Amino acid sequence: MRGSPRIVTIATRPKTAESFAPESGSPVALRCPPKEATPMDNREQQASTSRNGTGLVAVALGALMIAAAGTTAAYWIHSRGAEASSKLAVGTSEPKGRPTVTAPSPTGPEPIHTDIYFDFKSTRLTAQAVHLLQDKAALMEKTSTWAVLVQGYADRQGPAEYNKLLARQRADAVKQFLVELGVPDPSVKVAAVGPDGAICDEPSRECQQLNRRVHVEIRKLTHAAATPVRAVSAEGRESVRDTNDQP
Repeated sequence: MRGSPRIVTIATRPKTAESFAPESGSPVALRCPPKEATPMDNREQQASTSRNGTGLVAVALGALMIAAAGTTAAYWIHSRGAEASSKLAVGTSEPKGRPTVTAPSPTGPEPIHTDIYFDFKSTRLTAQAVHLLQDKAALMEKTSTWAVLVQGYADRQGPAEYNKLLARQRADAVKQFLVELGVPDPSVKVAAVGPDGAICDEPSRECQQLNRRVHVEIRKLTHAAATPVRAVSAEGRESVRDTNDQP
């Protein structure tokens, strides 16, 4: 019949990946459904996370230990240096209020020493002795006070008593000449040593010449009243007499 509808049956196939491919032939990324996690996968993931956490903790602990060791070493070095500095300061510092002891200053210049030699059997001053005494007397300032010690000596030839007397006469001759040069008489002291002060024991002529001498020591005094010293020429001096070694 014209007016009755027709029923058409169409057979269908299940859709596959190929049925969704475009006709142009261009590749299409296929999306796979996500894989469901299994209990085994969860345990492996937890173990991996635990291992990573343990490694991070170990690294952090190592860094802390290194930092602590460096801090300890720095503190030890600093404390040792501070201790050494404190010991040095204690050893070198002086207590407050303690008086400082200073060495006393020298009382004056060094004394002047000279030797006057005499000929055999004589108490007369030689020309060399005269010039030597003049030079020493010139060193004595007029504004200072001086002390002069004159010691007479003799050789060992002849009697000991006579040689000691001869030593005294030689010392007196030197003192008299110094007084004539301007040295105050009270400033000159005389001592006779005689043959006991011999410096040479050989019987040679040169050795015995060293024993016939007068030693003069001139010392400047400090904190004393000054006595003017007048300069007097030694020309025309004839006050010293000659003596012999025999009485």
